[in-house]
Formats: sequence, structure tokens, C-alpha cells
Amino acid sequence: MRFNHVANRLDARHFEAVVTMLQTRLGFVELRRTERAIWLRQPGANIDLQFSRSETTRRDEDKRRSQVSFLSDTPKQDLDDLAAWFTAQGLAASVGAYSDREFFLDVPDAFVDFVIEAMLPELADYGDVG
Repeated sequence: MRFNHVANRLDARHFEAVVTMLQTRLGFVELRRTERAIWLRQPGANIDLQFSRSETTRRDEDKRRSQVSFLSDTPKQDLDDLAAWFTAQGLAASVGAYSDREFFLDVPDAFVDFVIEAMLPELADYGDVG
């Protein structure tokens, strides 16, 4: 087996807003779309991101432990910029920290079971994994 994609859930009411942010702010391209889901890829990456529309009204209270993670030289600033974008779209957004090198963005009305994480590239330097 070979790793292909990761799937998370978005509130159906805010599905298009999150997709728009990923495309316009982070350069993701749409690979495939169905009535319930979308598959996206950021150019240069080899893993796809799938989002499914969710009608759930219950949010995972421990969702900060489930992330869509990005590397950044300025992780907090980048997430603050995304939070401002969501706020301008009428969605409450907040940025928190796991440490002084790892931060997360939550958009509670849109993200059902995850947060967006940004961390310094040095944290993903795992050496040769073959």
C-alpha cells in the first residue's frame, strides 16, 4: 500500500469558504469533486487533502490533537493572517499555541474534527527515512 490522502470533515454551511481559503491563500488546486466531498493538492506536495461535508452539530472537543499541518518560517503570523481572512468572511477564528514553535488555527463553526497547524520547518526534519 502507498499513502494517498487524508480526509477531514467540514461543516456543510462553510464548506466552500474553507475550500476558497485553501485555493486563494495556500495555492491548493481541485483534483476531484463530488456532491459530498472535494480532493485538493498543494502544488509540490505528494499527499492529497480530502474534505467531506458534514451535517454534525457536535464538535470534537479534542480536535486540536487532529491537525492539517503546514511548515512555515513564520507560523504564528501565517495563521494570524488566515484567521483575519476567516473573520472577514464572517467566521470566528482563533490562533493558539502548542509551543513557541507550533501554532494552531481553529474555525469552530467550520472545522468539525481538526485544526490547521503551522510549525517551524526544523520540527519536521526527521533525517533520512528511506
